[in-house]
Amino acid sequence: MSGTFDAIRFPSSENGTQIYKMLINGKWIESSNKKTFDVRNPYDGSIVGRVQKAARDDAENAVKSAFDAKKKIANMSAYDRAKILDKIADLVSEHKDDFVNVIVAESGKPVKVAGGEVEATIERFKFAADETKQITGDVLKGDNVPWHQEKIGIVIRQPVGVVLAVCPFNYPLFIGTAKIAPALAAGNSLVVKPASDDPICLFMLAKLMQDAGLPDGVLNMVSGSGSEIGDYLISHEKIDMISFTGSSDVGKHAAKIAGMKRLQMELGGKCPGLVFEDADLDMAAKECVTGALKFSGQRCDAISRILVAGKVADVFVKKVVSEVKKWKVGNPKDSDTLIGPMINETAVKKVDELVEDARKKGAKVLLGGNKGKGLFYQPTILDKVTTKMRIAWEETFGPVVTIIRVKNYEEAIRIANQSEFGLDSSVFTNGINKAIDAGLRVESGTVQINAAPAHGVGNFPFGGDKSSGMGREGVKTSIEEMTKLHTIVFNPKKPL
Repeated sequence: MSGTFDAIRFPSSENGTQIYKMLINGKWIESSNKKTFDVRNPYDGSIVGRVQKAARDDAENAVKSAFDAKKKIANMSAYDRAKILDKIADLVSEHKDDFVNVIVAESGKPVKVAGGEVEATIERFKFAADETKQITGDVLKGDNVPWHQEKIGIVIRQPVGVVLAVCPFNYPLFIGTAKIAPALAAGNSLVVKPASDDPICLFMLAKLMQDAGLPDGVLNMVSGSGSEIGDYLISHEKIDMISFTGSSDVGKHAAKIAGMKRLQMELGGKCPGLVFEDADLDMAAKECVTGALKFSGQRCDAISRILVAGKVADVFVKKVVSEVKKWKVGNPKDSDTLIGPMINETAVKKVDELVEDARKKGAKVLLGGNKGKGLFYQPTILDKVTTKMRIAWEETFGPVVTIIRVKNYEEAIRIANQSEFGLDSSVFTNGINKAIDAGLRVESGTVQINAAPAHGVGNFPFGGDKSSGMGREGVKTSIEEMTKLHTIVFNPKKPL
């Protein structure tokens, strides 16, 4: 790792393991209780580093720092905020290899996927810099009602204040950026809590944000247990908005304790891929497999159930088997590896339970179906899954292609909409009327036509319905969510 990051870490006196600090009020510090926890490489179990286990005092100091600094960023011109965001993008680009290596080590993500995550992070900051200059208000005349005809209203957007960003493990750098960049663009200060499984890359990002000229206190980053500091931060009265990505259960808990705060939540998913009789089956099979297996299926937008029309099911399934066999399992450092280890033992156990439940209830295992060495789970195809199996409804978060055969178009729509989740979905058809009809009727925040779900750099709004969340994300959309409308009304005919 480059010497640029020496300020955020120091070697342990015991064995030389790097110990990473937290960022509070512009200073890199240890936790007040001096406690740390290990971040381990999912591939081989080695220790990547130790990270601070923050106490409530640390969380309180982080909030106070963000609260005291919020005017620094709110009063900064949009031009200057945009310059900082552009500079961050440049610095991340300069240190791309450092970020890729750390993401591979702490998350087990294949190097190709990690490289894509860093590139998307760079683009997200650039996109946010551009949108910073496009934050506009409105001027309204009052003559559309009889009582205010002489009045004029000036409507502007102001930052909400202090944003708490709670980040997941699956895209540790990119999803953190997806919250941080628009929050800064809108003029907010931040408290960021990285995922405990792979927090180091976000601490590296915080250091580069300092180097880019971000004022002290505007960004604060604390690591530790969700039960110890997560609830404390979420319920804190000086937090104005929470941007949370994680499981539906934790998201619902957060919503209950948040109080009067703005909430932006991307939660669990059970994304369906609807494959109809008139679809291009070669393309549909490739997209569905990619949607199911990328990063071992550990994505809320993974295609975790494929609803395929019975008349083409046999042909489609053969194509799926052929595609899955192309996905090499191995060391995530190898450039040709497409599936690496899962994040932890709990994740592996959950996937195995779902597969075993389906197997016992009659699903046909065409490939895989077993745990591998360590934290690996074999890429698996389950055919003839029924709605009586847990895997038809529960979020899988693992490398499993789940195939449910349906009788017709209407049954596919019905089963797709029976899920408690509604984040993403994909529809595969060559019929324009069917694409439009399904696009309107499938109950999810985003419906992709002839493509796997992909949120990209946030140029399209995305987010979940039902138990998949609330609010919408995307660079421009997140900026709107992270600002509040402020209205000033004048009566020009009355003297000031």
